[in-house]
Amino acid sequence: MKKIKALLLFSGGLDSILAAKILMEQGIDVLGLTLKSYFFDAEQAKKSAQVIGLSLKIVDFSKEHLKVVKNPQYGYGKAVNPCIDCHLLMLKKARSIMIKQGFDFIATGEVLGERPMSQNQRAMELIERESGLEGYLLRPLSAKLLEQTIPEKKGWVDREKLSAIKGRSRKKQIALAKKYHIKDYPNPAGGCLLCEKNFGEKLKELLKINTETGGSDMELLKIGRHFWHNHAKVIVGRNHEENLLLKKMFEKGDVLIEPDNFMGASALIRNYNAGKIEIDDDLIEQAKKTIIEYSKKAKVPENAKFKIKTK
Repeated sequence: MKKIKALLLFSGGLDSILAAKILMEQGIDVLGLTLKSYFFDAEQAKKSAQVIGLSLKIVDFSKEHLKVVKNPQYGYGKAVNPCIDCHLLMLKKARSIMIKQGFDFIATGEVLGERPMSQNQRAMELIERESGLEGYLLRPLSAKLLEQTIPEKKGWVDREKLSAIKGRSRKKQIALAKKYHIKDYPNPAGGCLLCEKNFGEKLKELLKINTETGGSDMELLKIGRHFWHNHAKVIVGRNHEENLLLKKMFEKGDVLIEPDNFMGASALIRNYNAGKIEIDDDLIEQAKKTIIEYSKKAKVPENAKFKIKTK
């Protein structure tokens, strides 16, 4: 008999770990699929996959994901998290791989009612329909509360060995983890920057000023202190590591300001007003003052000098 193959969206969190174990226990050949973007990486997925012996495929969909983040069809959550659009994009990518590589169905670690925006009954039905996976999307942790899928009807998966978990409590998941002797799993900490309020506010502000921003701008949002001056932004490093990152991210059109005769913060100025010169002498002087303000512990001399670089 042909061995059944499942492609599992795998974040490396407890839910996706358990979904993998439930399917693997039934003799199904499971491949974990982890999608990474500017806002979340694959590090936890790598660790968890190794712990449970799961083969893992990592796909970078940063550019496609950023387009969705900028203009989500189904809106944002509490921050700038387009959870429905994001999950829909992930499943469309998974469907494409399923068809090309001959997988029999797609699985996820979703739990009905666990996340208010993307894991309520209506949203889950919408995501399944719009992804083109009607009947071929199995959620092992909540399967008994949902309609039977084709894998269950065809006997590829034993419905009786699936679960009926609902809600935000993790008691049943933790009990399952004990059953499978799984001890090394992460706390439910989200992992997506788009769900973080502070990051979300910085991203909203940036998109309000310029919607054409790209990957480099997303990386800049993750570090430093940010100060807007009309359509130009000054990013000031908070430590030596961030100073080095600013230097690394320095690109054409930017101005990089570094302390010359003292140890302190560096600053990167980026213009977001395409085609117009926004970085003038006044702005550079303001950036210098900001550097001095955040370098007080470095005992800035009265005749503070700076290295100013442009590209």
